[in-house]
Amino acid sequence: MKYKNFYDLHTHSEHSFDGNHPVSLMCESAASKGLLGIAITDHCEIDSKDCDFSKLCNNQYFDVVKCKSVFNGTIEVFKGIELGQAIYNMPLAESILDKYDYDFVLGSVHNLENTEDFFFLDYTGVDVYPLLEKYFENIYRLVQWNRFDSLAHLTYPLRYITGKYKIAVDLSRFSAVIDEILSLLIKNEKALEINTSGYFNEMQDILPSAGIVRRFKELGGKYITIGSDSHHHNRIGMGIEQGMDAAKSCGFDYITVYRGREPHLVEIK
Repeated sequence: MKYKNFYDLHTHSEHSFDGNHPVSLMCESAASKGLLGIAITDHCEIDSKDCDFSKLCNNQYFDVVKCKSVFNGTIEVFKGIELGQAIYNMPLAESILDKYDYDFVLGSVHNLENTEDFFFLDYTGVDVYPLLEKYFENIYRLVQWNRFDSLAHLTYPLRYITGKYKIAVDLSRFSAVIDEILSLLIKNEKALEINTSGYFNEMQDILPSAGIVRRFKELGGKYITIGSDSHHHNRIGMGIEQGMDAAKSCGFDYITVYRGREPHLVEIK
């Protein structure tokens, strides 16, 4: 293993609607691969019409707390959640955050309001720029809301638009709003995630790209988190070392982990 300080801060267990394995198996896999820590950040899609949020959050939190105790001394287990589309129902999102003592909260946008996840959309013959304009507008609103710790997979739609559908996108058209998003993250002392899942699909790149991560640093960004976005126990840690390489190449000497919602810098070494 190239690095000693090896953490995966974006993973999904069976408590996610698209997850596959119990929290215990996710933690076992992380420990066997030599990780120092893992955050279990199951999906909590705030705009879901059929989710029993009380059941989801109670069961997920219980399992993570149990594993945090069981694996104490072997690997650090962070109590996490990925709040999707929090801005579409902020009272619900805030009630969840007020109820559970999370270590780490990812903020994300997977779909436009009253629309399917970008994963499910058919982009054939579609002008993707209006979709992306609305996406970045919603990301900016999410950053204004400011109740998360790290902004997950910025440019998420490109995973499918450019990755799956091979549609070239000129992101320079959104440079101004991306700068506004990054600047507000910095002002609010929030982190930007390097999501390494793109290394293992058609994108062959991190989300967001190194250019955006580098711009975050240029604007004064301090906090970077790295996560595999793994939905399977055997994919825990995938791409994390490459993500740390990317962080270094963009000017960062530290990654960030969160305990009790407080950032802790960890040297990339």
